[in-house]
Amino acid sequence: MPGRDKLARRLPLVLDWDGTVTERDTLHMAIERFGDLEVFAAHERALGRTMTLDEVIAAEMATITAPLREVRAWLVEHVRVRRGFRELAASHDPLIVSSGFLELIEPVLGREGVRVRVVANHVADGPAGWSASFAEGPVCGVCGERCKRSAVAGLGRFAYAGDGYSDRCVALAAELRFARDGLAEWLGEQGVAFEPFDDLAEVGRSLA
Repeated sequence: MPGRDKLARRLPLVLDWDGTVTERDTLHMAIERFGDLEVFAAHERALGRTMTLDEVIAAEMATITAPLREVRAWLVEHVRVRRGFRELAASHDPLIVSSGFLELIEPVLGREGVRVRVVANHVADGPAGWSASFAEGPVCGVCGERCKRSAVAGLGRFAYAGDGYSDRCVALAAELRFARDGLAEWLGEQGVAFEPFDDLAEVGRSLA
């Protein structure tokens, strides 16, 4: 499809972090190792029903009492990025937009030797549990939450790659969508076109 190929080459690329750049969701990993999985399971069931995404993340992070430096070091040791990430970052200079935390993303990027733009939330540790802070912004008129659309508002048309709940609304705003896992399932249910991917080398090939 020559027209589609030409479009892909000129679109800015936006990537989700957890479960998209990384093989596993790093917040889930941190809770498994340092937090409370029962609280995690209960809040995941409430997501989109009785709790917003920000409320769920804040409550889950509050179950972690380990020092931030300890969790960061553990994640740097155990988090794995998807095949093709470094090459994709070098060729397309993507914007990473995450519902996670800059303090947990930057150490992994540093380990990989990748420098990209990141829009994410912030977290601080404390003996009573971690405290999450979220960017101020307007409530989205589409999904009713403070979603990732605000982070891409100035891009115009863009391509997006994601995998989960936090990617739904912003994916609908994208010109091209790459999806896996829960996002792929949801987009399919909505009848919205997307390209499936297992690793980021596939996204790179499609955009090239």
